[in-house]
Amino acid sequence: MVEQGRLEEAKEAKEELKKLQEQFDLLKDVVDPDGNGAGIVPIPQNAIPVPKDEPKDSVAEFANAARHGFRNATMVEGTPADGGYTVPEDIQTRINEYRDAKASLINLVDVEKVTTNKGQRTFKKRAQQTGFAKVGEGSKIPAGTTPQFERISYEIEKYAGYFAVTNELLADSDANIVGVLTQWIGDESRVTRNKIILEVLNAKEKTAIATLDDIKKALNVTLGQAFKSTSRIITNDDGLQWLDTLKDDDGKYLLQPNPTDSMQMRLAAGATTVPVTVVPNADLPTAEGQIPLIIGDVKEAVKFFDRNQMSIMSSNMAAIGELNAFEEDLTLWRAIEREDCIMKDEAAFVYGQISGN
Repeated sequence: MVEQGRLEEAKEAKEELKKLQEQFDLLKDVVDPDGNGAGIVPIPQNAIPVPKDEPKDSVAEFANAARHGFRNATMVEGTPADGGYTVPEDIQTRINEYRDAKASLINLVDVEKVTTNKGQRTFKKRAQQTGFAKVGEGSKIPAGTTPQFERISYEIEKYAGYFAVTNELLADSDANIVGVLTQWIGDESRVTRNKIILEVLNAKEKTAIATLDDIKKALNVTLGQAFKSTSRIITNDDGLQWLDTLKDDDGKYLLQPNPTDSMQMRLAAGATTVPVTVVPNADLPTAEGQIPLIIGDVKEAVKFFDRNQMSIMSSNMAAIGELNAFEEDLTLWRAIEREDCIMKDEAAFVYGQISGN
């Protein structure tokens, strides 16, 4: 009672205990005056009820301990030796993934599969044709201009990488390590191709874009009727934010979802409606405060030669550099792809930049 803070009850209990002790002493003097226990009559064991072990009510015990401030609690979860070791931790071995935005530029360019390591393609040059000359009766007919041709060349390059995993991890892990690694290698291929394509696009001279009128000029004048009808705008998250703030004279936003496909956006640039493709900043970054705004027909602008799609091979016997799969009990994965990317027609797009400052 004292430990539980019930002091008044403890005082009353103390007085009652004194009275009981006095009664005990008096009875003992009468029954056993010599103090040798001769006058004490044994009590049969069956006369004293033996309390039975009753099932414990853990909820009641917890509530009772809470009422008394857990004064008698010695086993705690927070201390491993006092019971913490018995509490399992919620650790998942299943591999979870953070949500991420990924985009592939390969679907926006002209892809051609080839079977050789290099080659050329022939194109007719652009020329301003003047038409036929006016010829009088009996006069000589002048020579007309003939078309001129040019060739663009490609040469396949190899892109590759290897990845090592211990065989213990493959054997002991509950996760699908092979599946996760294969998906990772696939993303490496996507990033590689994006990088190659962006290097080609980035070679184009940059055009400053500050207003909607600059976009209209790029479509109407720079690209003209040859590419205007098949043009689109390719930008990143920063560019989307800029486009999403453009308004007309009535205060209406000019960037709207396509009625037939809510996931596809389009920009009302005057009399022209242009599809907008948004690539995450991770794949199309804003460099030095300049937001990319690529306007045009990229399929006509860039040509991608695919010698063979990515191939993956695994081995537990191979050796790469200082790694020996057999000696070190590893499994090695090797990924290889061969490709080239060239500028086919730089007149087909405008590489615009918006100042992000």
